[in-house]
Amino acid sequence: MDIVLKNALVYNGRGFEALDVTVSDGRIEALGQADASVFPLSVDCSGRYVFPGFIDVHVHFREPGFLYKETIASGSRAAAHGGCTTVFPMPNLFPVPDCPEHLAPQSEAIARDAVIRVLPYGALTVGEQGERLADLEGLAPYVCAFSDDGRGLQDCGLMREAMRIAKYLGKVICAHCEDNRLLNGGYIHAGRYAEAHGHRGISSESEWRQVERDIALAAETGCAYHVCHVSTKESVSLIRDAKKSGVDITCETAPHYLVLCDDDLREEGRFKMNPPLRAAADRDALLEGILDGTVDMIATDHAPHSAEEKSRGLAGSPFGVTGIETAFPVLFTDLVKTGILTTERLLPLMTERPAARFGLTSGIRVGAPADLTVFDLHRTVTVNDEFFLSGGKSSPFAGRRLTGACELTLCGGRIAWRAPHFAGEILPG
Repeated sequence: MDIVLKNALVYNGRGFEALDVTVSDGRIEALGQADASVFPLSVDCSGRYVFPGFIDVHVHFREPGFLYKETIASGSRAAAHGGCTTVFPMPNLFPVPDCPEHLAPQSEAIARDAVIRVLPYGALTVGEQGERLADLEGLAPYVCAFSDDGRGLQDCGLMREAMRIAKYLGKVICAHCEDNRLLNGGYIHAGRYAEAHGHRGISSESEWRQVERDIALAAETGCAYHVCHVSTKESVSLIRDAKKSGVDITCETAPHYLVLCDDDLREEGRFKMNPPLRAAADRDALLEGILDGTVDMIATDHAPHSAEEKSRGLAGSPFGVTGIETAFPVLFTDLVKTGILTTERLLPLMTERPAARFGLTSGIRVGAPADLTVFDLHRTVTVNDEFFLSGGKSSPFAGRRLTGACELTLCGGRIAWRAPHFAGEILPG
């Protein structure tokens, strides 16, 4: 599709320029003044901002195995609605993609139904059971990285072996860090709210102890190691020190850990995720990590469930909240508009840095893939059931009015999402 985005404020990696963006054959053909009359489609982007498409390295799309929660079709549409053009879905599926044969159903669904680029993880262990390694060599050509997300790998020797193989294969290991010996049946953070309301708590140590172990293993093996959804101040400190010592380590956190803490908890399933919302001091340490570069990227851990499943309160609901559609407006509203970050500091955390870690391309330049998203940074959205395209509607931000609305997303030059009110502004050239 040939298309020109007219009168846009285009992110150039440093700031914003008033430019036209010309797209042809799936790539950015030109940046600058364009004659819209020669293009089949011309989009008036006056007052809107054009960003590189977001890259979310941590989502759950539930297909195959759990289609009542989410599908490749609904998840990828939701991702496009949130401004994403590339996502990495986790392997907690049925069948678990622990060998090429078990990866095939997911790959077929992606090829058939995805409206954006969907790059699956391969499981680290067979069935994500932590007992023996998956077919890492067989999976390597077809997956973005390896992970048993949702389950910390308890066996130190098995993790060492996995890291050695991943190093040989040139793949990143992405770890959900959790020491099962320290969980004690908890389901929210072991903090003030848990104590005041009689809930069983998950200690911070259950996360950071395994981060500490894996840093030592990564230093020993030279493996490229990535920590999923960091939530504690101790983890941030350990990762900061590991980077200084030369360990090949990166990490992500999620929007809810940056703007909420356990003081915000309510007796509702929409506040239950793993890791849990931690203390205010942990949130502040994560923000410090964002500012000093310790925290490399922001991912959503988008984890949809059915409404019935999430109606069982903090104790009875499954872990996980939907988040891919609210990520940018939450971060823009709570971090940019409040002066904690600038838009120019926020965007690399969702584009350039995940791309660099996982060997992808990102950026708006001539010749690059036309993976673009257009936002109105003045329009507000209300987070409610009608807002979501995802099969999961359970969000800790439900009821909030947020600033920053996605108007259009192009993946490889094709329209993956277009706001209904924006249709009249997409005109023949």
